Amino acid sequence: MDFLYEKISYLRGLADGLDVKADTREGKLFNALLEVIEEIADGMSDIVEEQDELNEYLDLLDEDLTTVEEEIFGDIELDEDYDDDDDYDYDFDDDDEYYDEDFEDECCGCGHNHDEDDDDDYQE
Repeated sequence: MDFLYEKISYLRGLADGLDVKADTREGKLFNALLEVIEEIADGMSDIVEEQDELNEYLDLLDEDLTTVEEEIFGDIELDEDYDDDDDYDYDFDDDDEYYDEDFEDECCGCGHNHDEDDDDDYQE
């Protein structure tokens, strides 16, 4: 972030080189703009500092997690190439050979058999 502060100093030098007085409208504008730029640079510097702290904290968490994984799983090697989608690769077209067309669905309430060809309306 030092490069931002160097550029801000350079801009201050340019503003001073223009020989603009601080009590004129242009001088007030230059000073106000440079102050805002410095505040933005300070804010960015704080953000970078906090980001570095978060990265260090995440590294510590990762190390702790690795330790816990080693304690729980030991020497078990996990297959990282394993694809969960392989568990659900089922061809539903093959299911037709197991379907019994003569199967009748017996109602649990009335004992009446209901099948596809039955035109009777079910009444409770």
